[in-house]
Amino acid sequence: MHIPQPISHAVETTLHQHLGRDPGPLAATPVGGGCINPAARVETASGDVVFLKWSGPGTTSGIFGAEARALAALRAANALRVPEVIAHGTGASGYSWILLEWLEPGRPGPGYWARLGEGLAALHRTRAVRYGWPADNFIGPLPQPNGWLDDWAAFWRTRRLEPQLRLAYDAGWFDSAARTRLDRLLDRLDELLTPAAGDGPSLLHGDLWNGNVHVTADGEPALIDPASYYGHREVDLAMSELFGGFAPGFYRAYREAWPLAPGYEETRRYVYQLYYLLVHVNLFGAGYVGRVREVVGRVT
Repeated sequence: MHIPQPISHAVETTLHQHLGRDPGPLAATPVGGGCINPAARVETASGDVVFLKWSGPGTTSGIFGAEARALAALRAANALRVPEVIAHGTGASGYSWILLEWLEPGRPGPGYWARLGEGLAALHRTRAVRYGWPADNFIGPLPQPNGWLDDWAAFWRTRRLEPQLRLAYDAGWFDSAARTRLDRLLDRLDELLTPAAGDGPSLLHGDLWNGNVHVTADGEPALIDPASYYGHREVDLAMSELFGGFAPGFYRAYREAWPLAPGYEETRRYVYQLYYLLVHVNLFGAGYVGRVREVVGRVT
């Protein structure tokens, strides 16, 4: 696999500093799974292995810095395995990159899903006094505003649903009838979300689906590709259920560690899934419009 020369040079320099020796020629092997940026397993001449992701000129700037901050926060929580950030940067050529600890992939070991559920509950015990994040970041390549707010329903309305709705409306994805139903849902957020808001703000992965949980060589779960902020813990659970879901042992272990307030399955799950479905509408188009209509219909 060819790594662009500006990226290769930056990685060689970084690894020289990180390892304390010349890494020698780098051998890169493509790593699948991502749909936004190319990624590679990079091995040095002496056998050290790291993970590299990069983007070319003209792509979203700041995305790897935001990922690095989120990974560092998740790692500091010490609840689940998270790859160490070695370095990230943006060169004068316009290329940007992030270099991470390589976690050798494997197969789930005994009790894998229970450990993921217990670990996520432990992660969510990392708290803040307000909802938000120190800086705006990204959900995929799309901007994700994170300005601090005290009220959870207001945060979900103004920082999550409304920005995605504006993009979708501007692109013409919803007719007037659908907009009326969506507006009605926005008006009901206080009623729908307040019953669980007493949990307070938790550190979230922010984009928790199967593709962002990595199985390590020793059969343990690790979190990758976050879009973190402090929000209500059920958001991670709702996202985990949206595209196929996790094994039942995950949900059972999570609820045993930290039960959910009534109303999650009937209403709040769909309010949270709406955000991610709108993101998919704005990224991929018409194929997700029907799913949006479906989840809105469940709560309006």
